[in-house]
Amino acid sequence: MKVAYAFALVASLAFAAPAANARSLKQDSSSITDADILNFALNLECLEAQFYSCAVYGQPLSAELTGNGPAPIGCQSANFTNDDIYSVAMDVANNEIAHVNYLRTALGNYSVQCPLVNIGSAFSDAANAVLNTTLSPPFSPYVNDLYFLHGAFIFEDVGVTAYKGALTSFQSKDIMLAAAGIMAVEAYHAGYVRTALIQNGDVMTPYGVNVTTIVNAISAGRDMLDNKTVNTVDDEGIYNANTGDYILTPVDGNAVAYSRTPAQVLDIVYLGSASTPGGFFPNGLNGKIH
Repeated sequence: MKVAYAFALVASLAFAAPAANARSLKQDSSSITDADILNFALNLECLEAQFYSCAVYGQPLSAELTGNGPAPIGCQSANFTNDDIYSVAMDVANNEIAHVNYLRTALGNYSVQCPLVNIGSAFSDAANAVLNTTLSPPFSPYVNDLYFLHGAFIFEDVGVTAYKGALTSFQSKDIMLAAAGIMAVEAYHAGYVRTALIQNGDVMTPYGVNVTTIVNAISAGRDMLDNKTVNTVDDEGIYNANTGDYILTPVDGNAVAYSRTPAQVLDIVYLGSASTPGGFFPNGLNGKIH
């Protein structure tokens, strides 16, 4: 079966799906369809694409791409001064924008609108939470190249684990293969971000700690948030203080990438609990898995 044909099945799968309460997270595998999973992914891709589009191009996604969804909160261009980082950021932005278009096209009339996303104050809220203080000035990923990489780090590892966790839930093997392809691209992004942060790990920030300390705190914060749903270790920073080694790939003992459930992903992007919208999604996600 061709992937395009497999995507054509999404419409029938979506049509057959029962409705769900707008504030509840439904994870009953008997009622979740491929279309539901793709729409969950679309929400996450909207967040990433809005962030990168604003940072690189200084403007949010078009109404066509968002399905006439709301404009993001806090959209602004980043102050890039490193040409290499800007060039890679542009490539990543184009990838994420393409992912939104790809998923929206695949879902057709069953695609959800991009939800309201906060790509402004949510970053400072996240930074304050993981460092257990109120940073002054507030953290913003748009200040410089290095802070942009911190913002990207918040998202990219989560994207990889979200796709990994969803792969076995697809009914269509061809859709699963397409999702695996997107996961691979997210992993490439994450690998670059981690490499760039490792190379700048000893740089001191105005907050009195170095880059490694902040990045490791972000990782620990994600792990703490998603452990509210499932008590497992599924995150790593960029430096292991016990061994003195840097960490490029966050993996388990078999060097296999971690997985996250939808609820664990929501714990992180809501900056609290899967049952309470907030953080990067002030009004929650759109679709059945929210």
